[in-house]
Amino acid sequence: MKRVSLALLVLAVSLTVAPLAAQSLLYRGPNMGGTWVPDAGVVQFNFLHRFYVTPGPSHSVINYPSFTLAAGFGHAVAVGGRFATKSLVGTGAGAQSSNETELFARWRAVGAEGAPGFSVAVTPAYNLLAKSMDGEVAVDWTRGALTLEGAGRGVARELGTSGERQLALAGGVVARLTPYIAVSADLGSFVAPVNGRAAWSVALNLLIPGSPHTFSLQASNATSATIQGASIGFAPVGSNRILYGFEFTIPLHLKRFSPWFHGSGRPKLVVPEGAAVVKITQYKFATDTVRIPAGATVVWANDDVAEHTVTFDGTEPGSPTIAPSGTFSHRFDRPGTYPYHCTPHPFMKGVVVVK
Repeated sequence: MKRVSLALLVLAVSLTVAPLAAQSLLYRGPNMGGTWVPDAGVVQFNFLHRFYVTPGPSHSVINYPSFTLAAGFGHAVAVGGRFATKSLVGTGAGAQSSNETELFARWRAVGAEGAPGFSVAVTPAYNLLAKSMDGEVAVDWTRGALTLEGAGRGVARELGTSGERQLALAGGVVARLTPYIAVSADLGSFVAPVNGRAAWSVALNLLIPGSPHTFSLQASNATSATIQGASIGFAPVGSNRILYGFEFTIPLHLKRFSPWFHGSGRPKLVVPEGAAVVKITQYKFATDTVRIPAGATVVWANDDVAEHTVTFDGTEPGSPTIAPSGTFSHRFDRPGTYPYHCTPHPFMKGVVVVK
């Protein structure tokens, strides 16, 4: 009984800790590419593992792991790759391996993942197993705790065929029940499937408190997360095989290791006399509410590993992107209340009260 009480206490405390950066699993379904792009200097590593248990009496387990690695280069651009073993179609399209590799680039042309409104990303890719130029245009719409997803996909050579060109459509929905818990579902299919059937998935997605990592428990009939793999379910048509598994996301902030090569390099913070200082650290504004007299200045100092902004909800001019170790200063001449947030991370919020 004591152990159960202790576990419940730990869970309750963890759920009251302010969340850090919300990663992509809180804003996309398992088989959706989404519109996420790592910040500049961040390498995103996603590990997706699904498995299938064969019917009795053997009940053998067949594993289908997939790995995604992508690096952010600023200006909402990322380059990366995906590797999946035991591709659904094996040696289709003249391939001599069941290992599926996809190289891709992504440009988020509109919006930011998780921000209210629309977000649009374009992802050109090359599938080495199919020897195919593929691509996806993804659109997300977020309002409050709800995100609706849509995607149009094109492939030059469909896996498992003699080289047919194909178009695919996909859609999904994500509902965030709390800042830490979300549920999602999606459905995608080639417009004229040659092999297999529509790909579907459902998931319970979790943000790990006090960290930038997310984790999901999934059920699906798709074996990989590539553009082609997310558009086709288990073959043959009519198969009711279900794969279960999980996905874990790990953002690696390379700027965190820059002191190894360049020293600390942090400039001394110069604060105007009488100014208030708000530090940005661990994906939050350390001081939620700042109270100052009219004519005073507020200085925001970015002590985090990622870029942030100070964007006011009203007409007050905000900051450009504040790089790590950078600062932004603003003088407030008129009394009033000035709420603000970080555009790339809209869950970061603060208020300046001018008397």
